[in-house]
Amino acid sequence: MDTGTHIVMGIAIAGLSTLDPVVSNDPVLFNAIFAGTIIGSHAPDFDTVLKLRNNATYIRHHRGVTHSLPAVIIWGLLIASLIHLFVPQVDFTHLWAWTFLAVVVHVFVDIFNAYGTQAYRPFTNKWVAHGFINTFDPYIFTLHLAGIGAWLLGAEPGITWLILYTVILLYYIKRYLDKKEIVKKIHETIPDATEVATSPTVKQNYWRVAVTTPTKFYVGTVENGHIEIVDEFDKVPLPESNIIDIAKTDKNISAFLSFSPVYRWEINQFDDYTEVRFIDLRYRSRTYYPFVAVVQINEEHEIISSYTGWIFSEHKLQNKLYIGDNPI
Repeated sequence: MDTGTHIVMGIAIAGLSTLDPVVSNDPVLFNAIFAGTIIGSHAPDFDTVLKLRNNATYIRHHRGVTHSLPAVIIWGLLIASLIHLFVPQVDFTHLWAWTFLAVVVHVFVDIFNAYGTQAYRPFTNKWVAHGFINTFDPYIFTLHLAGIGAWLLGAEPGITWLILYTVILLYYIKRYLDKKEIVKKIHETIPDATEVATSPTVKQNYWRVAVTTPTKFYVGTVENGHIEIVDEFDKVPLPESNIIDIAKTDKNISAFLSFSPVYRWEINQFDDYTEVRFIDLRYRSRTYYPFVAVVQINEEHEIISSYTGWIFSEHKLQNKLYIGDNPI
């Protein structure tokens, strides 16, 4: 989820902690837990700092090891221990338990959007992306704002958040059933579909889909249950060539391939260089596919420029490549 949603979830978990008699009877412990759940609800995304290095490092590692099973345990213990240094008189077990819950909730909710996480590491590096909750869901965020408002107005926080999270749980079930119905209709429309990647949007009844068959990629939208295929591409395996082998050694291409399960590729010849481009088909925006990886290789088979990331125009992409946004 987005940063704002993770933060309000941290506030909600702090409110839920008041259902614990030990917490409700100890204001100092509650304040410590409040700090722990706020920090814990955002801690797995501290890897965002990797973007300061370059996009390749960020794409390869964001929502990776920091969202893994060992990291979830470590985050809870680390944050609770640091807070306990400042308030050693509070009960550590309760402080750790609610902080740990905030970290777990962060990782858990992230697996339901289209980006996903590597939440099952170290057992598998597979990306888990169920694709039925948008990264920013206005309904979920609004419900949290309503809960915070009710709390500020004097509502009992534990009961308030218990009710709201029951509603949110029902909402998740509804969205899961919405996705299930979409996938069913796609299989009816494209019987040989082997994979269906769904990307919900902020609009409740508007989804993006990328469908894989043995021979084709189909990109489309689903609005109010109506499926529209907007693009179709032949599914062509990567050729065995020196250019492709060189391209795969580039850090930007390697990062893209480690993350993107549904993509097409292009090889374009220019006067002084060859360009290899990989295009993720899951995130079509209007008529453009913004998540790409590009590498340019000269006649001496040297990589002269490369880039991976989100770009919403060809002009901006060429500027990134020209100025060496991610220098080799």
